[in-house]
Amino acid sequence: MIPRRPKALAAALAALALLAAPAAALETAKQLFARPDDPTAPPAYAIGTAGNGCLAGAVQLPESGPTWQAMRLSRNHEWGHPAMIAFIEDLSRIAAQQPGWPGLYVGDIAQPRGGPVDGHASHQIGLDADIWYLRPTRLDLSARDRERISANSVKASDDRHVNANWTPQNAAILEAAARDPRVNRIFVTAPVKLQMCADAGPRDRAWLGKIRPWWGHDDHFHVRLNCPRGAAGCVPQEPVPAGDGCKDAVWWVTDALKPPDPNAPKPKPTPPLMLADLPAQCTQVLNAR
Repeated sequence: MIPRRPKALAAALAALALLAAPAAALETAKQLFARPDDPTAPPAYAIGTAGNGCLAGAVQLPESGPTWQAMRLSRNHEWGHPAMIAFIEDLSRIAAQQPGWPGLYVGDIAQPRGGPVDGHASHQIGLDADIWYLRPTRLDLSARDRERISANSVKASDDRHVNANWTPQNAAILEAAARDPRVNRIFVTAPVKLQMCADAGPRDRAWLGKIRPWWGHDDHFHVRLNCPRGAAGCVPQEPVPAGDGCKDAVWWVTDALKPPDPNAPKPKPTPPLMLADLPAQCTQVLNAR
């Protein structure tokens, strides 16, 4: 029997449409983009934004190199735009020049075809990469070791300072990354930002503006590159504000640490991205053979 009330009728029709919809239409974009094990053919295109997009023609960071190792190989997240792969290799060579450092341990970059990825709000277009603060002890780790070893937090228990894991070598590597013109911004835990602000000299501080405090970066820093030149489908992020950003960073170790107002309305949960929410080209990227 057809429901008489308009709301009931709409609900019944929606249920019928749901049953008739293709199975893929019911899956989230994260589920769909987790499936491909390989990239599309070149050329490379970063499509959309870091938090809503995909990646065509991705390049895989070699599992091991002379100055780096990719970690957590089981995730298959060591794919990126060629610009990002080149940047990582360049930064790892700088890291290897630091006393006692053979190079870098590299965390997640992106999936073979980008898209929403488990554990991240960004990392969707191959221009984001996580670099561990942990000093590599060796660059011949087995696949098992790369799953077992963990990155080390550099944030003290008071959430306001760095701890003994933070080293001058960490600071030098971060500064080198921030000075690279390919870099748009770098996300770090707030104590790292404030420590670098305190240690930097009074002049030539503009690079500090690229180092941005953000939640969840206690054991790694997150590099985001600018859209490569001529990348028409890549949507650039706004430039960082002028200045070194040091005064603004104080909020993260003061007001941000205060208990939330129990009477404040709770934010509504963000619905997962569906394939239709991504740029139209991402459907072609997902389905390409």
